[in-house]
Amino acid sequence: MPALLPGVDLGKRATMNRGTWGSRFGFVVAAAGSAVGLGNIWKFPYITGVNGGGAFVLVYLACIALVGLPILIAEILLGRATQGSPVAAFRQLTRKGSPWVGTGWLGVAAGFVILSYYSVVAGWAIHYTFLALTNHFNEVGEAKAIAKIFTDLVGNPGLNIGYHGAFLVLTVAVVIGGVKAGIERWSRILMPFLGMILVGMLVYATGLDGFGRALGFVFGGRFSDLHAAGFLEALGHAFFTLSLGMGAMLTYGSYLPKETSIPKSALWVALLDTVIALLASMVIFPITFTHGIEPAAGPGLVFQSLPIAFSQMPAGYPLSILFFVLLVFAALTSAISLLEVVASTFIDVYGWTRRKATLSTGAVIFVCGIPSALSGGSFFGSGFAEFFWGKTFFDVMDYLSSNWMLPLGGLFVSLYSGYALKQETSVGEFGGAAAAPLHTVWRATVRYLAPAAVLMVMLKSSGILALLTGK
Repeated sequence: MPALLPGVDLGKRATMNRGTWGSRFGFVVAAAGSAVGLGNIWKFPYITGVNGGGAFVLVYLACIALVGLPILIAEILLGRATQGSPVAAFRQLTRKGSPWVGTGWLGVAAGFVILSYYSVVAGWAIHYTFLALTNHFNEVGEAKAIAKIFTDLVGNPGLNIGYHGAFLVLTVAVVIGGVKAGIERWSRILMPFLGMILVGMLVYATGLDGFGRALGFVFGGRFSDLHAAGFLEALGHAFFTLSLGMGAMLTYGSYLPKETSIPKSALWVALLDTVIALLASMVIFPITFTHGIEPAAGPGLVFQSLPIAFSQMPAGYPLSILFFVLLVFAALTSAISLLEVVASTFIDVYGWTRRKATLSTGAVIFVCGIPSALSGGSFFGSGFAEFFWGKTFFDVMDYLSSNWMLPLGGLFVSLYSGYALKQETSVGEFGGAAAAPLHTVWRATVRYLAPAAVLMVMLKSSGILALLTGK
């Protein structure tokens, strides 16, 4: 059993019988799977389109390097140093009754809330996969009718609850297998397959009339096209896409062997996440430009605009199947990490077996996600919106987690790592004296740059920045 940080009985229970990744590759594909989700395939292309293309992408890449990567390293470091899930980790690192333990509970709560509605969106991807398999988009034909499919789906309570439950069953089935036999095993299968689908679709996209324009749009562009809100959008997405602030990377880091380099592993995770987001853009934008679809179509780009394009393409039938299978795989790799955060907390803190923790938390998340699944109806939709500033239950959960829980979690992890964590602990996890210069740069970043950036995102998301600037 690995040596524990001094002073916590909980740490003994947290590290007994804990699994470990089979290799650094196993950790990288699992962590990259956590980071790669609907945000890469669904959100990144449309926010790139809304914010003018290439200039936004450059700012996003800078934000990944300067803010996302340092916080990612911090989370993995805290996990491996303690070999515990978020709550167990902070209990082990701090004195009894320390408010820092609340950071661990905040991450667990964020993972719980996000998975409760994320599984609903993943359910939409499953539904669209079936529609693609049955060639439904071609059979419907008309653009307005294809776009209406999504509206009808969101308003159908039975389908939403059914797919929500089906997706959670898939997620539970993976997590219940444990670290090596469950999470790592399936990540090794899903992530390469996801990459192959993307590369295959990219090869096809290179032959489309709109590929040249898409290339210039994603990797060209002028900074004059990017407004201040776009800078903050890039910063916010760079932070959220790496699964930061929800305890996922901390939990995955707790299974990382001591001989594995944290900075190198974190860099690979960030690189894979970024490459997949860019590949997704270079698949989607050639299709949109070729078929006259507006790249700034917003959230409806994937579920409404692309199916219209697939119905008009010579190879639209197989491409639509591949694309929506890709969405399901991306959603599943992220959902696995979200459930693992919650389940591992009950394993570490309360001594539950993995089976009991996974089945119990999965069931509770399913029940708590039902209101999100019903948000297309009157009670949790328009009726709920009357009392919550025009937001449905689904919208409220998304706003609460994305704009408050994740940024606060990331902010507290950054501040703890920069100010409260003992330097000998972080230096040791970096690799000792040989890595001291790199550690110095990282520590300065998590002390000053990362907290300031996260605060800017929170001010913007809350509307306070607009009040302060008058814009």
